[in-house]
Amino acid sequence: MSATPAGHMEIVRAPTERRNSGTYDIDVLPTIDVLREINAEDATVARAVHAVLPQVARAVDMGVETLRGGGRIHYFGAGTSGRIASMDAAELPPTFGVDEELVVAHHAGGAPALGHALEGSEDDADLGHADAAELTPGDLAVGLAASGRTPYVAGALRRAADVGARTLLVTANPDAPLAAQADVHIGVDTGAEVIAGSTRMKAGTAQKLVLNAFSTAVMVRMGHTYSNLMVGVNASNAKLRGRVVTILTEASGQSEEACAEALARAGGDTKVALVALLTGVDTQRAAAEVVAAGGQVREALRRIGAAEPR
Repeated sequence: MSATPAGHMEIVRAPTERRNSGTYDIDVLPTIDVLREINAEDATVARAVHAVLPQVARAVDMGVETLRGGGRIHYFGAGTSGRIASMDAAELPPTFGVDEELVVAHHAGGAPALGHALEGSEDDADLGHADAAELTPGDLAVGLAASGRTPYVAGALRRAADVGARTLLVTANPDAPLAAQADVHIGVDTGAEVIAGSTRMKAGTAQKLVLNAFSTAVMVRMGHTYSNLMVGVNASNAKLRGRVVTILTEASGQSEEACAEALARAGGDTKVALVALLTGVDTQRAAAEVVAAGGQVREALRRIGAAEPR
């Protein structure tokens, strides 16, 4: 149940709002048993996400098509959903070396709401509509709402439809009211929360798992990894240089010394260093081929005609 400052009240009927019959006694249990009940409920989330992987796959394909077509991915969420979206978007540039404008998060209430709850903003459909003003027809709008009915997200999806952008909805409600507004609906059936209505728990965990899988799979499909190694990392500090040298050693089979030298010659660019190590071409040629291959290491290797190590 939520109420706006004006006093309007709405009963939210969603699985996340139900009372969990398995945790009635949670407030009188010893600490270890409280944790066991929470953990037992958490263990159900991965299975629930597994059940919707076909929908996640459709979403990933939409994301790849969007980025390959020059569009951007926009996340829209309020409260816990918005914070999870903001974290996912923020972690992509340092992890995969992509531009920070490629995946953008819009959180109801803006930056102040990231650290402080501004509950009224989630009920503002016009705010969601306004925050989606930068959407273009080639973009993908991703709405996140545990209940599947958040007005802020509804407003963003409405704007997306107005401009002809693709739409994705991620919820913890298979029967989400907003599902009809999305091209793809990922409705994870997480059921009742350990604490009734606390969607920061199982529903939040499900959204984190879905977004992690979605964005990581999109980055993999876009060629921002080589095998299962991060190769978009730019070695800008001592910790990252050490990490990148380890990645280069794993990928090339060459010594740490050789990989460190290649990285230095490449100016800290992991992809360029890797292509040089795997093919034996000089850094200038490796850099040119990486650019020509759109940043995809395997395509750069193919262009040079090098056989990949097994």
